[in-house]
Amino acid sequence: MIARSAVVLLSGGIDSATALAVARHQGYLPYTLSVDYGQRHQAELRCAERVAASLGSIRHTVIQVDLRAIGGSALTSSTIEVPKNRNPDPEHGDIPVTYVPARNTILLSLALGLAETVGAFDIFLGANIYDYSGYPDCRPQFIEAFAHLAQLATKAGVENQGQYAVHAPLVNMTKAEIIRLGTSLGVDYSMTLSCYDPDSEGRACGQCDACFFRQKGFADAGLPDPTVYQD
Repeated sequence: MIARSAVVLLSGGIDSATALAVARHQGYLPYTLSVDYGQRHQAELRCAERVAASLGSIRHTVIQVDLRAIGGSALTSSTIEVPKNRNPDPEHGDIPVTYVPARNTILLSLALGLAETVGAFDIFLGANIYDYSGYPDCRPQFIEAFAHLAQLATKAGVENQGQYAVHAPLVNMTKAEIIRLGTSLGVDYSMTLSCYDPDSEGRACGQCDACFFRQKGFADAGLPDPTVYQD
């Protein structure tokens, strides 16, 4: 069987690192893509580079698209604070201020462009149950719709060179289940960052929603959290 190429969106966090490991485990040759969109947690891009190298990325690409010009999110605005010290409920469904308008539409579009140029018809992302409850562009309906769009919007698609698929292998998994899976596939989570507001040294704040879910995930998985947190 000839190995197929795939593009994996890699943020540098737990979920995308695990999605990369799953793609490799399934036999894909992964091209990893990170996007510098002006996020305040720039340290995640350095993590993504390390994760890509450790998990055998064929080529790691970083693209700059400055979404600060759009604004509207605590992750891209200096005037909107990242929520801290709350107990977020992933099943409540409220869209938080850390939602970045159109982010995943843009990221998947860039991944689609890269996929067409490297001859890949498979795109992986780390969307999961903790994301799609509050982020509409992480929901299964959106992912299915984007795969349909990819087929209609590309030369490779309309010429029937292949069938595009957007894989979200973690979409029905809890954070603990994701961590257990990634650990079994050799993911070194000490290389990852799950924080919306790290300091200049890349240390996690330990108080934002992303840190909360990371801490809970490791605790529920019964595994030590290798994260370096701020004092």
